[in-house]
Amino acid sequence: MNTKKLSLALLSGLVLTGAWYYRATLLGASETGFPIAGESSSTPSTTTTAAGPGATEGPRKIVAVDNESVYTGTLSAGPGGRVSKEVENNNGEKVVEMLTPEQATSKLRRNEESYFVGRGKGVWRYDVVQIPSNDPIEDDHAEKIIEVPPTIVPAEEGQETGPSDWMFWGVFDGHSGWTTSAKLRQVLITFVAREISNTYKAAVADPASKAPSPESIDNAIKKGFLQLDHEIIHESVDKVFKNPSKLVAAETLAPALSGSCALLAFYESRSKLLRVAVTGDSRAVLGRRGGNGKWTATPLSEDQTGSNESEAERMRKEHPGEEYVVRNGRVLGGLEPSRAFGDAFYKWSYDTQLKIKSQFFGRTPSTLLKTPPYVTAEPVITTTRIEPEKGDFLVMATDGLWEMLTNEEVVGLVGKWLDDQKAASKDGKPWFGNWFGGGKDQGMLPVETATNDATGQRQPVRVKQWGVTAKDSERFVCEDRNAATHLVRNALGGKNQDMLCALLTLPSPYSRRYRDDLTVEVIFFGDNTENNGQVTINKEATATVKSETPQAKL
Repeated sequence: MNTKKLSLALLSGLVLTGAWYYRATLLGASETGFPIAGESSSTPSTTTTAAGPGATEGPRKIVAVDNESVYTGTLSAGPGGRVSKEVENNNGEKVVEMLTPEQATSKLRRNEESYFVGRGKGVWRYDVVQIPSNDPIEDDHAEKIIEVPPTIVPAEEGQETGPSDWMFWGVFDGHSGWTTSAKLRQVLITFVAREISNTYKAAVADPASKAPSPESIDNAIKKGFLQLDHEIIHESVDKVFKNPSKLVAAETLAPALSGSCALLAFYESRSKLLRVAVTGDSRAVLGRRGGNGKWTATPLSEDQTGSNESEAERMRKEHPGEEYVVRNGRVLGGLEPSRAFGDAFYKWSYDTQLKIKSQFFGRTPSTLLKTPPYVTAEPVITTTRIEPEKGDFLVMATDGLWEMLTNEEVVGLVGKWLDDQKAASKDGKPWFGNWFGGGKDQGMLPVETATNDATGQRQPVRVKQWGVTAKDSERFVCEDRNAATHLVRNALGGKNQDMLCALLTLPSPYSRRYRDDLTVEVIFFGDNTENNGQVTINKEATATVKSETPQAKL
């Protein structure tokens, strides 16, 4: 990934050119600032007053970006309120004035969701949040709970009788557009659930077997993934050639022309088995409390990119003699994920691409294209037995989160959040606010340190880009009722409110230089004390409720 260096600095004047705003229009000519990305400083900044009639005193915090760096500073606005610049054909403004901490919090919580699962089936809650960087956001997500009768999943010896629950959570990281991830939100769980159901039905009908084998369930999940991608890539082409209309082609081929990674978790309540299927570089990490009270972080997926040597070696074997099948950690030098839905330019034949371009639209095929497909939607699947009595929880997120936080930091942050929630429920005192209130581990997250780096998993490169050097006790806070929002807040700055506000103020497309779209889900295993058989909205951790109908319909 190519990243710009982030330099957050306080300025006595804004002197950035060629990016957002014009130097001659707004401010003076000096730049005397200091970095705020690492350790904070108390050095005061001066105020430069904007030129123009009617300008009033009263400095405002601003954020600005040029081709290399992001800056914050102060600026005196005119009587009209916000300092802004009109943008042609956009019906809006690009706002210079930096979000206040309250406005940043509002933006963080705008798309948060939280649900209580009162099913008595091993999951008691899950939280979701999305923060866009692209406009519109290219990420998506989906959740579904399916009640399965015992005729399909019969109880084995020692298991509870009655129906079982199949629970699905999906996180979809789109790229080159939002249409592929939207398609996955609409139908991927349906495709996978149908294949799993067929596999269970076949096993029940076979007198020689009582239940499907683990391998057959994995194969059913893979079949669901591959069938959907075949529909997106190949069946769509058949449709447009039968009805050669550019309008039809634009709508039908859209999910093929963009792309998306997919991370899907499948929990079977009777067996307590959690399967995680990954296509691409989104990641799932399991948190589990050990006997010493600390949490351990266990990755349940491996990032699938051209930089992952096992993935690169797989592609070289599939395309022998092609020197540039992986170049600079990318497929044919272009696409970073080595597995994905859509991305037809890496899957269609040379002739198909030329035909689509000549009849409809498109681009000239790459000169490196020799033996497609180079990218597959086939997932890699891991299976884990959940232990609710150990406080198990699962964090699923698009790669934007893992660019900012390590596995251990993510699990430690959720673990601390849980501890604060539990403490509040006992004494009724506010659970949010200051952290690390003493003890020998003061200033440390309650998580075991990784003994070795997981293979195929990228490190949080954004932290280096932003110049973050602060210790945990100086970085992290606990201010949100939604666990997913809590993670995103700490990923984007935590205690460093200037960084948090600056990163959330930057509009698209400038924000994309410093952060990606973010989609995070946190699933908590265990049984809800209110076993009412329903999925209900947790209003304390959900944005303005538009409907009382939970998203994860039964």
